[in-house]
Amino acid sequence: MKKTLTAIAAAAIAFAGLTGTASAEDEKFVLISHAPDSDSWWNTIKNAIKVAGDQMEVTVDYRNPPTGDLADMARIVEQAAATNPDGIIVTIADFNVLKGPIMDAVDRGIPVITINSGTVEQSAELGALMHVGQPEYDAGFGAGKRAAAAGAKSFVCVNHYITNPASVERCRGFADALGVELGSQMIDSGMDPSEVKNKVAAYLNSNPDVDAILTLGPNSAHPTLAAVHDAGLAGQIMFGTFDLSSEIADAIKKGEINFAIDQQPYLQGYLPVVILTNYARYGVLPSGNINSGPGFITKDNIALVEKYAGEFR
Repeated sequence: MKKTLTAIAAAAIAFAGLTGTASAEDEKFVLISHAPDSDSWWNTIKNAIKVAGDQMEVTVDYRNPPTGDLADMARIVEQAAATNPDGIIVTIADFNVLKGPIMDAVDRGIPVITINSGTVEQSAELGALMHVGQPEYDAGFGAGKRAAAAGAKSFVCVNHYITNPASVERCRGFADALGVELGSQMIDSGMDPSEVKNKVAAYLNSNPDVDAILTLGPNSAHPTLAAVHDAGLAGQIMFGTFDLSSEIADAIKKGEINFAIDQQPYLQGYLPVVILTNYARYGVLPSGNINSGPGFITKDNIALVEKYAGEFR
């Protein structure tokens, strides 16, 4: 993947040479996420925009609501648009909350690319150029198919960010693949590690027939893994998660987590910067949206990706 990304940047630089533009224009872009400061998963995207910014010789600012408050995020979008950057990269964490500020930015003539959360349909309705992300329902469905193939019939989906519609779609896809109604099997765990662990432990204790667990990222996977250990179920229960961390990688190698769904966040940060830079300089734009995932990380391929966890994967 690293060679491919380098090739993309090299092609962009070569194209600049062909057009006779030898010096950088120093474009300024803003990436706005919904993530609170405590969410370390976004470090990969922060690294991606730094790499892309250095390669394309542009400035990319990362902004987010410190506590994850979406009303605060909406204000950040408004403030960013008021500075008239050359482009905005933004997540659609809640379509209704962010619709106004994002559409206002588009109406100002600011190119917008949506990433990560939201759907391609929502992105188009907002007037964005494209969406770079993972089809969340499809990713959840793919995870559910793996669980079903392993014989799972009942499950718990540990949703640490239940106000984000994309996270619900992950759980819904998983349930549909198993042919199970999504209801009380999705728990609102919150992000506090102690609360996540206690809620998962309580659910497992009350539902001893559960034979599959799905967590939606490191924030829920780490404390859920601790609860599974305490219950004596490590390696005994089907366990899938979204995203990757060093702790998740170790659990995959030990057989305690069966798979991790990789939406390749590096691409979600890197590609929009490259695309917006070329759009600003030359008016060129890829056609359609870009699916950055899902990919599945298992024991069979963990060695290929774990050394990049938290930086490029």
